[in-house]
Amino acid sequence: MSERTGHEPSGGSGDESRELRKSSSGKRGGGGGDPGSRGRTTIADGVVEKIAGLAARDVVGVHAMGSGLSRTFGAVRDRVPGGQKSNATRGVKAEVGEVQTALDLEIVVDYGVSIGDVARAVRENVISAVERMTGLEVVEVNIAVSDVKLPEDEEDEPEPRLQ
Repeated sequence: MSERTGHEPSGGSGDESRELRKSSSGKRGGGGGDPGSRGRTTIADGVVEKIAGLAARDVVGVHAMGSGLSRTFGAVRDRVPGGQKSNATRGVKAEVGEVQTALDLEIVVDYGVSIGDVARAVRENVISAVERMTGLEVVEVNIAVSDVKLPEDEEDEPEPRLQ
């Protein structure tokens, strides 16, 4: 076991070491460059998924996120005590790397809208929000349209009664 001194080994020979700067009080200080660049920031997949989900829902023509089955399970989960409170990530899957992210979205569109226009607007809004808030480069946003909300569809179908 070696004792730490004011020098950190660089992995090479002893004379290739980096000296740590110390202030007059003996503490590390001053450091070169921007204080905001000292250290590493990691962003969880769920953070990017929430940002993307909220940005996608803001687009006119997006009725809901996720497939019918995931929305049904989500509605049940929301009613169970202790269940997940937010459905912001429903229909969104993100893969986050150190500097890039890729997203898969599943949406339900309103009847009568141009699906191509809605998909383009969703991509633009999601890319803008994720890149602005996280600093990650969005390399792709894949969109699957899983359903169309028809005007005569009932939003809240009556629940079957248990006997």
